[in-house]
Amino acid sequence: MSYWHALLLAIVEGLTEFLPISSTGHMIIASALLGIPTTAFTKLFLVVIQLGAILSVFAVYWRRFFQNVDFYLKLLVAFLPIIVVGLSLKKYIDVLLESVPVVAFMLMFGGVVLLFVDRWFPQGDPATGEHPVTTPTFRQAFTIGVFQCLAVVPGVSRSAATIIGGLTQRLTRKAAAEFAFFLAMPTMAAAAAKDILDYYQDNPALTGEQIKQLLFGNAVAFVVALLAIRFFVSFITKYGFRAFGIYRIIVGGLLLIMLALGINLQLV
Repeated sequence: MSYWHALLLAIVEGLTEFLPISSTGHMIIASALLGIPTTAFTKLFLVVIQLGAILSVFAVYWRRFFQNVDFYLKLLVAFLPIIVVGLSLKKYIDVLLESVPVVAFMLMFGGVVLLFVDRWFPQGDPATGEHPVTTPTFRQAFTIGVFQCLAVVPGVSRSAATIIGGLTQRLTRKAAAEFAFFLAMPTMAAAAAKDILDYYQDNPALTGEQIKQLLFGNAVAFVVALLAIRFFVSFITKYGFRAFGIYRIIVGGLLLIMLALGINLQLV
């Protein structure tokens, strides 16, 4: 993998990780179009650069991490379901990760859901006494964590599943998105740690050049994700999720067209 590949993949990761459009689906398209070979290091690269995206959350919301213990306890409660599901269904998840049609159909299905999610979960009407929630309770945090488990199916989008989970608990669009960002930190860190451990068990140690590419990719993903987070929160607060639904349907359709044309797509 060249630095040019590392740059483009890191940009895709930073742009899509926190948006409800499925980073997995976009990685499939980017890798296929770039002709990047499927290697153990490529797979590791795509997981480890998520750490750069994680740091962008801390950079934007660092004050929130110094408020109170409840903040961390709620994240822990929300994080527990994905631990159980991820460990229990890992064998089946790995099989799904090899199915491009699953990704394409889930992109389109999720897109249809996002077309109507603003209508299904309005932001509340003070005149009727219904006020949207800005801080989830422990019960609400756990429910959001259960929704995050839907993202074990490639193409669902961890961000989309978690945000919709927050909306079902009457969180505002902004609060639901921000809690999804916060929950991404332990979830993605755990996934990266697991993949790094698996890599070192089955492969030789990283070379100096590979370490440089990982550092470069993380730096790029950090900067791009920083911009994406700021844009996303502002956009959904004003306009909702419909545009992302339309975009997902287009991307899912594009994947199906590529498959129909016989273009070889591989999950990396």
